Amino acid sequence: MGHVRRVLSGPVIAGFVVVAVVVVGVGLYWFQPWKLWQDETVQESLPAAATQTPPAEEPAGEAPADEPSKAAATPPEPAGPQTLARGDLISHEHATSGTATVLRLADGSHVLRLENLDTSNGPDLRVWLTDAPVKEGKAGWGVFDDGKYVSLGKLKGNKGDQNYVLPADTDPAAYTSVSIWCDRFNVSFGAAALARA
Repeated sequence: MGHVRRVLSGPVIAGFVVVAVVVVGVGLYWFQPWKLWQDETVQESLPAAATQTPPAEEPAGEAPADEPSKAAATPPEPAGPQTLARGDLISHEHATSGTATVLRLADGSHVLRLENLDTSNGPDLRVWLTDAPVKEGKAGWGVFDDGKYVSLGKLKGNKGDQNYVLPADTDPAAYTSVSIWCDRFNVSFGAAALARA
């Protein structure tokens, strides 16, 4: 009888070891705890204004007195990006700080710029533009997927300055907040309410 118990306990122990290894492997993949100690710093410069070709010069001569000058009729284009909305990031699931700014570039495209970002690294972090209100504390951790949102892509780094291009069909005025969103666990690491400039 003792021999049978020893034979049976060997496969049972081996089965438990295999299950434990699988569980630990899945847990490591899912949670990626090593990211908590790895910082990824990104330093992108402010998006430049699109270069414009100067208009062709008119042949020398005087314009008729009753025709206004073309220079006076055409308003000058803004020299650089125009700020449409801005907000300071607050902490949610993880300590987060920095600023979020929505910019309109000279070519009419829009960019979300994160400056002085400082948050924790984590699995599957995204940058979302949303219509959700920013709430402090735990009440604000999960509200950003309740309404309308646009994912601007994966977070490039958990520290630094970075730019995210808004899709061409996105109306920035329809969104009131930004979230550093952990798509794997459906939680906000931090967020900013956007105040119109």
